[in-house]
Amino acid sequence: MTTPSALERPTDVPLSRRLAARIVLLPALAVALLPPRRIRSVLGILRRGARPATAAEARNARDAMCAASLRCAGPKGCLPRSLGAALLCRLGGTWPTWCTGVRIVPPFTAHAWIEAEGGPVGEGVPEGYFARLVAVDPLPRPTDR
Repeated sequence: MTTPSALERPTDVPLSRRLAARIVLLPALAVALLPPRRIRSVLGILRRGARPATAAEARNARDAMCAASLRCAGPKGCLPRSLGAALLCRLGGTWPTWCTGVRIVPPFTAHAWIEAEGGPVGEGVPEGYFARLVAVDPLPRPTDR
């Protein structure tokens, strides 16, 4: 079995967005070193006060991470890519659903991704392709009465 060697990097990401992605890359890599329980705790704190991200906002954040870092664009960059995209969304006042889990079809592999509006963002797979093990959803917004 061969691994594709060509990486797909978005080319239409504005410079300011790529710079913002570079800024969140270091914290994303640091969080990626934590145990899953701690990652969930850190993200649970960071999501406070953010509104749910739209699919377009989440896609833009994911594209910016891939444009800013070869590591994030690579096949083994799912954890820093998803963490960076979530942090980049948070800088804009939104929060996607951050997920980690496994692929449900063989070969079973671990994966991390973000979701918005009920589906995975930028993964090129149908809904239900991954089984969630950990998810950090946006907090519900209090309703004004």
